[in-house]
Amino acid sequence: MTPERIAWLTRLRHELHQQPELSGQEEKTAARVADLLRKAGADRVLTGLGGHGVAAVFESGRSGPTLGIRCELDGLPIQELSDLPYVSQFAGKGHLCGHDGHMTMVLGVADALMEQRPKTGRVVLIFQPAEETGHGAVAYRAARRFAEISPDMVLSLHNLPGLELGTVQICEGPANCASCGMQIVLTGKTSHAAAPQDGVSPAGALSSLMPALATLGAGGELSVDYALTTVTHATLGERTVGVAPGHAELWVTLRTVTDTRMERLVSDAESLVSETAKAEGLSVEISYDEVFESCVNDPEAVAVLAMACSDQAVACKLVDQPQRFSEDFGQFGKSAKTAMFWLGSGRDHPQLHNPDYDFPDTLIPTGTGIFVSAIRQVLG
Repeated sequence: MTPERIAWLTRLRHELHQQPELSGQEEKTAARVADLLRKAGADRVLTGLGGHGVAAVFESGRSGPTLGIRCELDGLPIQELSDLPYVSQFAGKGHLCGHDGHMTMVLGVADALMEQRPKTGRVVLIFQPAEETGHGAVAYRAARRFAEISPDMVLSLHNLPGLELGTVQICEGPANCASCGMQIVLTGKTSHAAAPQDGVSPAGALSSLMPALATLGAGGELSVDYALTTVTHATLGERTVGVAPGHAELWVTLRTVTDTRMERLVSDAESLVSETAKAEGLSVEISYDEVFESCVNDPEAVAVLAMACSDQAVACKLVDQPQRFSEDFGQFGKSAKTAMFWLGSGRDHPQLHNPDYDFPDTLIPTGTGIFVSAIRQVLG
């Protein structure tokens, strides 16, 4: 990649950084991406996939497999704290997970494909919405037109603070934990604060469920039996001193390495909540949001990425444990061989979702180069 192209991609990343859009609202970002893909000479650009998703097809003209390269479009509902000249222009919104950088690297792949098409098969560049909520990949794959581009293999990356800048880690098997947000609503009956015995308060159930749910998943080693429950939000009654409460809410994040272990954790948590509510004379409603299935790396796809790193002279380490955070990229593994690698953002770099996080521009040619080398391996 020439210095001129790197400079152009860097400016593009800064522009994307300035205009983040939240999950499900990525309309302008998607339109900009689609326009750039058309200018890069894509044979087809599909839009509106699973919301604001975009796909660009680069054909070789010869039979062969379809290789997908995936990135994310959405930002986060976090106020950016930065004095950068390209700081977010939208209050309360920021590209504080690096999706602006991920998009830029895949647009760099489009730039490379403009110069040299694959020798066989085709490349599909996947720009997926709503990753942060876990809704995007499911909707993208469910879109009617996804059948037109359905890939045989899909590769992706995520930048990783704490890992040495520009180095790569990858693993076979589970790569990102499964997780889901469990939302519990306990309903009793209010009463005057002077006569609490005439109501049904959820206070006792709420206070017992918080530590009890924690015992179902204490974390620890990232083995197949790993489970972690984290209380993230709790409310009891109204902001008043005259009414004994009749309503409570408890939100808990459940996290496991495997989907099978998640099924068991969900069952155990639901049983505990139901039994506690019944004992206290309460009705209960349980719902779920931000559901992420386990992300599993296929050995063949891992081998492709490892060879691509070698081709690009990028230090690559094969590890045997997944990341604790979740990713909806695993949805693509339902119909294709998939693998995600982690690209180091620096050992002392601010953590993902921190208000002062910023994607390191020096990673742009590294990530782009790995993807381009992978395309050459798979498609000739």
